[in-house]
Amino acid sequence: AAEIDADYLAVSFVRTADDVHTARQLLNEAGGDAAIVAKVERAEALDVIDEIIDATDVVMVARGDLGVEIGDAELPAVQKQLIRTTRSRNKVVITATQMMESMIEHPIPTRAEVFDVANAVLDGTDAVMLSAETAVGKHPATVVEAMARICVEAEKQSVARKSDHRLHSVFGRIDEAIAMATMYTANHLKVSAIAALTESGSTPLWMSRISSGIPIFALTEHVATRRKVTLYRGVYPTSFQPVEKDSQRINQEVVEELLRRGAVRDGDLIIITKGDFQGIIGGTNVMKIIRVGEHILPD
Repeated sequence: AAEIDADYLAVSFVRTADDVHTARQLLNEAGGDAAIVAKVERAEALDVIDEIIDATDVVMVARGDLGVEIGDAELPAVQKQLIRTTRSRNKVVITATQMMESMIEHPIPTRAEVFDVANAVLDGTDAVMLSAETAVGKHPATVVEAMARICVEAEKQSVARKSDHRLHSVFGRIDEAIAMATMYTANHLKVSAIAALTESGSTPLWMSRISSGIPIFALTEHVATRRKVTLYRGVYPTSFQPVEKDSQRINQEVVEELLRRGAVRDGDLIIITKGDFQGIIGGTNVMKIIRVGEHILPD
């Protein structure tokens, strides 16, 4: 993982948070800085799941082995709880295994598989993952297209766009408070797009924990950050290096970038978040609401 500069490293059969810490230590000693994916496959992991979630960067609901461990009847409720708990602790969650299993052989999914994928999306998963369907299946491209189509349609439903996550929380970080304020403002103000200028990707991660149909553009010059945020639900990595240092000009450059991408048009409201000082991780302390096409005032 360190040699190929992987963005994510998956750890199988995690039992405790120590397994995650050990994997991260070994990775760091090898010179890597990939985010850790804890695959939840063991029954005993559920007893200490909060500690595992806090230790890892991403949780994978690995339903195949987990179902063998706890029984298939319990698995649906456990999956929903894992997704809900992971998101509530500001971590990313992947739902995986046997999602479109019939398409290993057949060109169309069963209705049960369609419901399975859609329900994972409605529950709030950041990603759904294929395995045998694309590794050894007869229709790898078709199954990806089918899964993507189901996800897009599920995300249009109102239940997938509502959230009260951390509505009454007290935040210990300014950048996290800005992220939460941005999302609740955007949802109530009918904002068309959110632009988060980011160094590490933390701000768009926090934003993506709030269910919303509003696209979040993570604007950054760092390739590693753009690759990482690709996994975050509703976040679009965007290469961006402002030409100007002046805050007013930076805002204008952001608007121009969103216009160039076709994300907004004149009259649309957007929210921009950034820090007073560029290049500082955790420095986001500004939320600015702009109407596209109108004169942009200084922050």
